[in-house]
Amino acid sequence: MTLARAIVAEGLGTAGLLTAIVGSGIMAERLSGGNAAIALLANSTATGCALFVLVATFEGLSGAHFNPLVTLAAAARRELAPGAALAYVAIQLAAAVAGVALAHAMFDLPALQVAARARAGAGQWLGEVAATAGLMLVLLLARHARPSAIAALIAAYIAAAYWFTSSTSFANPAVTLARSLTDTFTGIRPADVPGFLGGQVVGALAGAALAGWLARSPDAAHPQSES
Repeated sequence: MTLARAIVAEGLGTAGLLTAIVGSGIMAERLSGGNAAIALLANSTATGCALFVLVATFEGLSGAHFNPLVTLAAAARRELAPGAALAYVAIQLAAAVAGVALAHAMFDLPALQVAARARAGAGQWLGEVAATAGLMLVLLLARHARPSAIAALIAAYIAAAYWFTSSTSFANPAVTLARSLTDTFTGIRPADVPGFLGGQVVGALAGAALAGWLARSPDAAHPQSES
C-alpha cells in the first residue's frame, strides 16, 4: 500500500463518515416531527452503522483513523511517519468538509453553512473529555486484545456515546470543525468549537495515558535487576 493510496482511502472514509453524520441528521430532523429523542436515535444509529462499515472497509488500507487525534497518537507511537501523519490530518480535514457539502447537496441545501446550534458550557466540554478518553481507551486496548472486533467496538461505542455524553460525543477535531459548517441537526456554532477541541485534546491525552498504563506489562513496570 502506497502512501497516496492510503491517503485516498483515509479521505474517502472521513468524507463518508461526515456524510452519514450530517445526512442522517437532516433526514432524522425532517421525519421526526419535532421529537428530538427520535431524531437523535436515528442519527446515532445511522452513524454507528456507517462507522462500522467504513472502519471495516478501510482499516486494511489506511488504518481507518478518520480522526486527527488517532493519527497523532499513531505518530507518537512511531507507527506513522511525521510526514504521513501530516498528510493524514490534512486529508481528514478537507474530506470532512467535503462530506458535509455532499450531504447538503443531496438535501438541496447550500454546500456550506454557518451553524447556529449552541453547544457550550462546562458540562458539554466535560462530555467531550469523557467521550474522547473513552474512544482512545477502546481503540488502543482493543487493537491488541480484540483486533478483529475493532470496527464493531468503535461503532458501538460512538453510537452509545451519543446518548451517555452531554455533548453527543463528537470526539474528533475534523468532525467538530466540519460540523460548524452545517446549520442542521448536527451543527455546532463556530464560537463553541474551541471548547470542544480543548476537551477532545484533554480526553485524548488522558485516554492514551490510561491505556498505556493498563496495557503495560508487569516486567516493564518492574524490571528485574541483573545479578
